[in-house]
Amino acid sequence: MLGNRLKQARQTAGLSLRVLAERVGVSAMAISKYERGESTPSSDVLLRLAKALNVRTEYFYRQSDVELTGQRYRAHVDLPEKDRDRVLSDVRDQLERWIELEQFVPTPWSKPLNMPKGLPARIEAPEEIEDIAKKIREAWDLGTVPIPDLVESLEDQGLKIFMTVHHADHKFSGMVAYANDKPIVVVGKDWPGDRQRFTLAHELGHLVLEGRLPDNLDAHAEEKACDRFAGAFLVPKERAIEALGNQRTWLEPQELSMLKKEWGLSMLGWILRARDLGILPQYRTNLMWNHFKDKGWNLKEPGDEYPSQDSHLYSQLVYRALAEEHIGESKAAELLSMTLSSLRALRNLTSHTDAPNK
Repeated sequence: MLGNRLKQARQTAGLSLRVLAERVGVSAMAISKYERGESTPSSDVLLRLAKALNVRTEYFYRQSDVELTGQRYRAHVDLPEKDRDRVLSDVRDQLERWIELEQFVPTPWSKPLNMPKGLPARIEAPEEIEDIAKKIREAWDLGTVPIPDLVESLEDQGLKIFMTVHHADHKFSGMVAYANDKPIVVVGKDWPGDRQRFTLAHELGHLVLEGRLPDNLDAHAEEKACDRFAGAFLVPKERAIEALGNQRTWLEPQELSMLKKEWGLSMLGWILRARDLGILPQYRTNLMWNHFKDKGWNLKEPGDEYPSQDSHLYSQLVYRALAEEHIGESKAAELLSMTLSSLRALRNLTSHTDAPNK
C-alpha cells in the first residue's frame, strides 16, 4: 500500500526517482524499492518524503478505492504520458479525499447526473445538437440567460468538477472520465475563466452526446460536435441571433469583448458560434480567424480576463463536518491537504495566503 501511495504522490508532484531521491537524501534505488514494496522507509525518511512531496504522512496510509475509466482529453492527443500520469494522480488524490469525506458528512457524490428524458437516441445532423442543449437548459431551469457560475450549476445536477494545477505547459485543458462509474470533469485551474467554461461545457457535451453520434464519426468530428454543444449550451441559439443578427460579414472585436464579459464565452467562441448558426459565412469566419491570429489574440485575447471558475463544494463540506464535530482539526487539515497551522489561521479568518496543496 505505502509503495503505491508513494508512487502516486511522486507522479502528482511530477518528480523523477532521481530528483525525489536527491531531495530526500537517499538513493534512487531506495525510492524504487519503497515503491515496489521491497523495503520500508524509516520514520525519519517518511517525514522527509512527505515534505518533499508536499503531503501529510497520513497520505501514505490512506486506503484507495478509486477506479478511473473512460478518460477523454480535450483536443490534446499529444499530451505526454508522464503529464497524463500527473493529472490522473492528482485527480485520484482528490477523489480519495472526497470518498473519505463521505464517511463524516452525507454528500451529493452519489447523486446521479440529472440527464433529461426525451433526448433523441441518435443525432443525424449538427443542428440537432442545438435542440439537445436547449432541452438540458430547460430541464435544469437555466433559462436562456448567461450562467453566472457554471461549476455550481453542473454540481447542482450531480456532476463532480475537479480543478488541477497541472496544465502540462498548456497542453492540458480538461478531460471527462468515470470514477467508480460516476462521471467527473477535470479542468485546468489556471486557465482564464472563459476557457474553463468552454472546457466544462465541452466535456459535458461528451457525456450528453455519448452513444448518440453516428458510429462512423472520427475523433476530430466528435470534438467538433462537443464544441457545437458547448457553444449552444453557453449561448442559446435565439440569444446569439438576438445579439448578432441573422447575417453578418464582420464582427467588431470590441463587440465580441463586450459579449464575452456578458456570457463568459470567449471572443473566438463567439466567432465560431456565429459560424455554426450561419450568421457568419465560412470564408468570413476564416478572415476573422486570421485577423485574430495576426494580432496574437488566438493565444491571449485582448482586455481583462474573464474571472476563473472554481469548485467550493468540497471545502464547504469539510468545514461543515468540522463545525458539526464529525471530524477534528487534524482530520480537516488532512482532507484539505494543508498544515494544521494554516487551517487554524483560515478558521480564524486571519490569513488567506496559505492555500490547500491541491
